[in-house]
Amino acid sequence: MSKAYADKEIWFATGSQHLYGPETLAQVAEQSQAIARLLDESDAVPARVVWKPVLTGSDAIRRLALEANASDACIGVIAWMHTFSPAKMWIAGLEALRTPLLHLHTQANVELPWDTIDFDFMNLNQAAHGDREFGYIQTRLGVARKTVVGHASSPVVQEKVGTWARAAAGWAAAHDLRLARFGDNMRNVAVTEGDKTEAEVRFGVSVNTWGVNDLVAAVDEVADGDVDALVAEYEDLYDVVPDLRKGGERHDSLRYGARQELALLTLLEGLGATAFTTTFEDLGALRQLPGLAVQRLMSKGYGFGAEGDWKTAVLVRIAKVMGQGLPGGASLMEDYTYNLTPGEEKILGAHMLEICPSLTTGRPSLEIHPLGIGGKEDPVRLVFNTDPGPGLVVAMSDMRDRFRLTANVVDVVEHPPLPHLPVARAVWRPAPDLATSAEAWLMAGAAHHTVMTTQVGVDVFADFAAMARTELLVIDEQTTTRGFANELRWNQVWFHLAQGF
Repeated sequence: MSKAYADKEIWFATGSQHLYGPETLAQVAEQSQAIARLLDESDAVPARVVWKPVLTGSDAIRRLALEANASDACIGVIAWMHTFSPAKMWIAGLEALRTPLLHLHTQANVELPWDTIDFDFMNLNQAAHGDREFGYIQTRLGVARKTVVGHASSPVVQEKVGTWARAAAGWAAAHDLRLARFGDNMRNVAVTEGDKTEAEVRFGVSVNTWGVNDLVAAVDEVADGDVDALVAEYEDLYDVVPDLRKGGERHDSLRYGARQELALLTLLEGLGATAFTTTFEDLGALRQLPGLAVQRLMSKGYGFGAEGDWKTAVLVRIAKVMGQGLPGGASLMEDYTYNLTPGEEKILGAHMLEICPSLTTGRPSLEIHPLGIGGKEDPVRLVFNTDPGPGLVVAMSDMRDRFRLTANVVDVVEHPPLPHLPVARAVWRPAPDLATSAEAWLMAGAAHHTVMTTQVGVDVFADFAAMARTELLVIDEQTTTRGFANELRWNQVWFHLAQGF
């Protein structure tokens, strides 16, 4: 079985105590290994589940927490109190743990063996109150965690563990994320601003700026042979318009787009960066705004934000990691314009150039068209329609005292041809309807740049937000404007008070 995160581990920790004697502890170890094995062998859990020896004292618990923090492979810890593990033993460990935690409230058996139950069985199988002791100390200490209830063989339980594991992988990726800004953000735009220091404190991301001249120099250093190979790859993968093909009038523009892709890739790999931004207002000596290059790098897993929007670049990278191995894709997206025909209300989303081709299973067209802004040469870009199906758009906003994530459940739909719109695009119906969705989005102060994902849903982002202790507002079929307005007020009070906790 192939795991989406084959190089990542989730450690399975089991709590007990010495009160019950070595024979009972041996049974605890055997049964907890069986539970860990059920999760590890599940297709729904995308990382390896690694069993750890039974924990019976505070020193061992604290050491496990510190080892989990220090491990590059460990992205999360699952804890289960098989018997009764006195919660004071867990205080030091829980206070030390910085790795995402899932509390699995389960037991070894599915059905009670009514005819044979004796007190030895009761002493061995007492998670029903052992986990309540553990739940108490987690709540008292204010530990952020996910709680999942049910037998480990249940597909529902395995799906919930898998959802949390994807969020944990995103959390780990955020803490490894170096983001390179080529130039600053677009002048006078409010929403692309943000506190980069607080972002590193909250999410672990490192956001820094490199001069556009660094990119210009890297473009000039790309070898012609490498450009030849990449252009051949373009012609194999895409429907390249005649003007861009070898011998065509605009072929040099395609070669320059290839140089930009190779240069960006070289720079990002050298920096260890997995996300980046550009802006049409700061291109220096670049001949064209990177379009094709950005689209291609996003398809390789890089995060990207336009106009210097590093917050959206972070979201795109995290969404791509959390969706790894699933059908669909993730991309920068922007709400552009509406269809307001009664009963057919929809949003047309696009950007100037930079929508990731992971959103389509079709064969994109590789084209060249004027941009109209930036004062540079016409840029090359991939043009396609996003595949229909369920999706999610998520924005990150800096609210001064906190970051806010706003997510809208959407349904990407088929749409009429757009023969005069030479950019990649998506058309969607937002839940619960366009008017309610837009009103809630505006009340939330959510950004116009988003990540659109057709791979993961609200549950994954909810788990991620819990790990980050970050506000998440959800707009879905249950949303009403009155209820949403009340949620905004309650959240304002809660997050203001929480700063002092």
